[in-house]
Amino acid sequence: MKVTVNDSCIACGACESVCDAVFSVDDKAKVNTASISGNEDCVKEAADCCPVNAIEVE
Repeated sequence: MKVTVNDSCIACGACESVCDAVFSVDDKAKVNTASISGNEDCVKEAADCCPVNAIEVE
């Protein structure tokens, strides 16, 4: 699974609240790629709840 955050991110923190093992938010959400494995379900949930669709999952 490949996860990226595009430039439309508004740093609202929704992804971090849903899946803090993978996402952290400062000026923009960041992805901890080493933690994706085993957290795929919460990554998908975070992508679904992003208000600006900034999380891209492949």
